[in-house]
Amino acid sequence: MTLSLGLIYAVGVAYLALLFGIAFLADRVPRVGRIAANGWVFSLSLGVYATSWTFYGNLGFLADHGYLYLTIYLGVTLAFAATPWLLRPILRLTREQQLTSLADLFAFRYRSRWTGPIVALFMLAGVLPYIALQIKAVAESAGVLTAETPPHLLALTFSATIALFAILFGARHIAPREKHAGLVLAIAFESIVKLVAILGITAVALYAVFGGFSGLDTWLTENPEAVDALYAPVREGGWFAMMILAFAAAFLLPRQFHMLFTENINPAALNRAAWAFPAFLLLLNLPMPVLYWAGEAAELGIDTNYYAIGIAGMVDSPSLALLVFIGGLSAASAMMIVTTLALAHMGTNYLSPLTRLHDEDSAAANLYSRLLWGRRLWIVFIIGLGYAFYGLLQVVEGLAQLGLISFAAVAQLLPGLIGLMLWKQANRVGFLLGLCAGIAGWLLTLVLPLMAKAGIVAGYPDPQGMLRAEALDPWTFALMCSLGINAVLFVLGSLLTRPNREETEAGRACCPNESAGTGGGLPLAGDVAEMETALAATLGASAARHEVQRALDDLGLPRHTRSRGDLRTLRERIERNLSGLLGPVLARMIVDQHLRLDAAGRHTLSESLRRVEEQLETRALPLSGLAAELDALRRFHRQILHELPLGVASLGTSGEITGWNQALAKLTAISTDQAIGCNLQQLESPWAGLLTAFIESPDRQWYKLNVDLPDGNRRLNLHKSALQDEHGRLEGRIVLIEDITERAQLESEIAHGDRLASIGRFAAGVAHEIGNPLTGIASLAQNLPLEEDPEEVRGTAEDILAQTRRINAIVQSLVTFAHADEGPSAGHFETIALDAIVHEAIRLTRLAGRKDLRFELDGLEGLYLRGSHATLLQVFINLLTNAEQASPENATVAISASARGRNIHLIIDDRGPGIEESSLERLFEPFFTTKPAGHGTGLGLPVAYSIVRDHGGTLMAANRPDGGARFILILPRHNPDGDHA
Repeated sequence: MTLSLGLIYAVGVAYLALLFGIAFLADRVPRVGRIAANGWVFSLSLGVYATSWTFYGNLGFLADHGYLYLTIYLGVTLAFAATPWLLRPILRLTREQQLTSLADLFAFRYRSRWTGPIVALFMLAGVLPYIALQIKAVAESAGVLTAETPPHLLALTFSATIALFAILFGARHIAPREKHAGLVLAIAFESIVKLVAILGITAVALYAVFGGFSGLDTWLTENPEAVDALYAPVREGGWFAMMILAFAAAFLLPRQFHMLFTENINPAALNRAAWAFPAFLLLLNLPMPVLYWAGEAAELGIDTNYYAIGIAGMVDSPSLALLVFIGGLSAASAMMIVTTLALAHMGTNYLSPLTRLHDEDSAAANLYSRLLWGRRLWIVFIIGLGYAFYGLLQVVEGLAQLGLISFAAVAQLLPGLIGLMLWKQANRVGFLLGLCAGIAGWLLTLVLPLMAKAGIVAGYPDPQGMLRAEALDPWTFALMCSLGINAVLFVLGSLLTRPNREETEAGRACCPNESAGTGGGLPLAGDVAEMETALAATLGASAARHEVQRALDDLGLPRHTRSRGDLRTLRERIERNLSGLLGPVLARMIVDQHLRLDAAGRHTLSESLRRVEEQLETRALPLSGLAAELDALRRFHRQILHELPLGVASLGTSGEITGWNQALAKLTAISTDQAIGCNLQQLESPWAGLLTAFIESPDRQWYKLNVDLPDGNRRLNLHKSALQDEHGRLEGRIVLIEDITERAQLESEIAHGDRLASIGRFAAGVAHEIGNPLTGIASLAQNLPLEEDPEEVRGTAEDILAQTRRINAIVQSLVTFAHADEGPSAGHFETIALDAIVHEAIRLTRLAGRKDLRFELDGLEGLYLRGSHATLLQVFINLLTNAEQASPENATVAISASARGRNIHLIIDDRGPGIEESSLERLFEPFFTTKPAGHGTGLGLPVAYSIVRDHGGTLMAANRPDGGARFILILPRHNPDGDHA
């Protein structure tokens, strides 16, 4: 049975067009595209692993190596069994850092300008035999169907068609995150086709050749050598090397990495794929012995690799033959499309002139257009190289051998991957040294012998014979000479050198249970627009605007944000997003060049603690043991801080806000999320000016500050404290803001009540004091009509005026006291002579007090205060009234003052019984009194204490050694000719 070449080509193109239709529908119809996130679909999409090697070459591999062919399946099973410790951490890292290829992954961890290009170039060289294998398999299978020698024209046409469809599948446009739901769905459909074709042709072979399972058993009984031939290679060894190769290929082949991580739409789907994908491979591999035995029993007389097509020809079924051909075409086309997409990304970012994107002469270029056309050209170039390699290796027998060479190539990345995930000291020197040694071993032990066998390289000696290692199978020998030396040099190179700062940060991001490092500073850009303008110099205005907006959308940040913390987070997100397009090396280069950091704004202890706390809050893995207890204690202390009734803000050395509790958020109407990361000067009015002035002032406290807010005037107390490390270096500041508006109103009401009580006491004294001069005025007025001498009349009038002035002074003192201020502020303060205000207080005290009491004054002259006259007068009246009430008859109250530095110390001593020791501590508490019930309100001394504190002073009480009470008043001294003394 033969088929025409035209029919085969038409069926192949129609099948690829069907795949493109599925992909196109999934990309255009969201409901269809969402199917790609399903765990079953994702598992099937990983079936891209099963290439024409699995579909055709497994039979030839089975014939040569027996049941060792199962190691290719078992190695993958081991890799997926390690999903929680291997695949999931890689998926987390690639998603967080936007790493879309193997070159991106290793360039991110091992920071060198050579890492990405070497990995990309090696992957291209390592996978070329595999691409050639696919072309070879399709061309030869078509040759078997048409009974013609596989023409180069057919291989070239197939290559061109695959290049076209690869562009349509993955390079029609630039996807921001390289997620192609249509590609995933199309590859999953191809996996179903492969599985149906393998199971279908195996069932036909079983019944057409053997008549069923009983016939197979009979044939195997009659031909025991058929079973022994499959067991013999297993006994000879080589299975361990095959398992390692398959283990590495499961996730390090470019196509596997691309489908597992880059095209992973739903991370949870990996849980199902951990067992569903190995089960899929099991279904593909188990029928192979039956198919092989059927081909042997039928004596097809064709290449073992193509027994499936031979069985279809044997039963003379064109439809079955086309099904097998489509199955092989599915296997080959899926591999070539996904592999070229993955390699095109690496080639565009690391091996083409696009890496000079940061040059100024490319500023006007359209970034996305260059990326798109760069990838399209690389797709064509890669498939062209694969076709050229196919032309060179037509004489090579066996499809599996080409596949294993590619497996051995990607296995050279295993040491670097293990170091990437588990060893923070691993660095670029060790990685590049080991990888280059591994590449050399791979070339010398596998590639050059293959080319020598093909006649391309003449006279190449057998390396295994030269080293007298004939006892080892070729693949074990090749692994020892490449992967073994690679691993040793990787370890030695990393131990003998140290990672740089960027590698240390990347190591923390890669290794599990390690917190990511913080950046080296804060962005110099003041807002989003400034960052956008800076990026436009390289990316172009349109691309810069798109990338900045995409990063803002990812983070949920407003475009008007000016928070330095937000801008730093935005900078990191822009770098990650650019990494997905350009690779981490070029992305870091662009961001470092245009979004520079403030080198002087290095993170302090407080900032580092804030970043660590953020990471603990978003940590996916639960803590245990002592770490969990410490985290619980941290949360408890943080909760206390956030729920304090006082406003608390923590600041970095540059004025950046690193903490902002709930009370402060309520007072300022600025939420915690808005405040944290901002600089003080970026806050809304009046907080920016108020807090900046307070931080810059030498004062540690500001008391009863009047602040006008939208909801009214508030009275605030401000306190600050410096945070220092063990060496005394400033690490930040803590600011406490206490809203005392309600307390100030209560104190004002208490003071007002105390003044009213004092006025009531003074009223009787005023009446008595006024009575004497009024009697004198009345007597003088009665005698005035009797006086005829003008001088006498003038004298009498002057006496009357003198008595009137005396009455006015008495009344004015009472009026002044009655109209005291509500509280001190800058506008009410004035310069006050200490002796004058004390004399005025004595005069008012005498109005309602005893006349037998004497006051001795000492040292009051020449001392001045600055404050509210009315409220300080009330302080002295309260203190003198207490002294008067405690003193015995004809006692003396001593009032002395002295200047001590910047303060005035004033002492009032009485000769009373003193104050009980138990009462001294409570003396200034509101409503506490030592007087009998009904004889005191307990408000005088608390009011006095509050007024003195508002003036920046201190009021204390003690007992004199020789009896009596002593009140010590300390107030700031004022120089009327200048500033404070």
